[in-house]
Order: sequence, then structure tokens, then C-alpha cells
Amino acid sequence: MVWVRSEYAGPLAVVLTWLSALLPWNVTYSPAVSGGSVLFVRFPFFQIRYAFGVPFADAVRVFDPFSAVAFQAGNSIQVAYEAWTVGAAVLAVALVVSVVYYAREEAFESSPIDPVRLLGGLLGLGGVVLAVATYLLATRGFPGVPLPIGVVFYLAFAGVLLTVDRT
Repeated sequence: MVWVRSEYAGPLAVVLTWLSALLPWNVTYSPAVSGGSVLFVRFPFFQIRYAFGVPFADAVRVFDPFSAVAFQAGNSIQVAYEAWTVGAAVLAVALVVSVVYYAREEAFESSPIDPVRLLGGLLGLGGVVLAVATYLLATRGFPGVPLPIGVVFYLAFAGVLLTVDRT
């Protein structure tokens, strides 16, 4: 079964890559943190932390992957944030490739590397790395249950792009 026709594969690859940059890869609600609760919404390139009733925390705080790693330095979940940084780097490469593909489609299509499969592979790799980060968050003593919302989409997008008929 073909999910998408060959002539639409390129535009679909670009749109799915851009959509991936906008989807949160992980959402975690952590109840009972110092008398309050915290909601983490982690996008590929930034994290928004909403603190409810936590006396020593800002109500809303935004972190990029590097500042989040620095904030968690020395904690058991630092490695999860480092994995997030790697996943963000992979998705940044995919985003750059998609912008170049969009701007120079004809030149990119004539290259020996299929850009649709390349973007599918990058989304898949990013999804796997961020799945590992989610696993590390869940197993390293971080309170709450991390939901890998975007990870599921990244892997599904990768599956569609890697299996498209490019004849």
C-alpha cells in the first residue's frame, strides 16, 4: 500500500520536517514537587516549564537544550537532557536539509542521495534518540510520567517517508 504518490513525496517530506520542529517531543506532568506541581513541555529546540504552587520556582521558565543540561548538571537525569541535545541536533540538521530542499528542489532531486529518504532517516534517527531521552527521564528518578507525544509522530513520519514509492 502506497501512503503518498511519488510526485508529492518531496513537498510532504519538507512539511513533515517543519511540523516535527513544532511538535513537543515530550510532555511530563510532575505532581507533588515541593508542595506544588510542574508541567514540562519539551519541544525539539526549547522546553517550557510551568510551575504551579512551587514557592522557589518561576511560574513559567523557558530553557534551550544546552541551558537545560547545565541546569540539571550533577543530577541523575542530566544524561536524559544530553540525549535531548543530540536529538535536537539531528532534527536541526533535518530542518536545514528541508529548507535547502525547499529552496533548491531541482538541484537536490538530481543529487545521488534521495532527499525524501534522507529526511525520513533523519526524522527516524531523531525519534529514536528522543525516545531514549524519554526512557532516561522515566527511569532516572524524574517524578511524573513522560509522554513521548512527538516521538511517536517523528517515527510515523519517518516510516511514511522511508517507504514512499519514488518511481
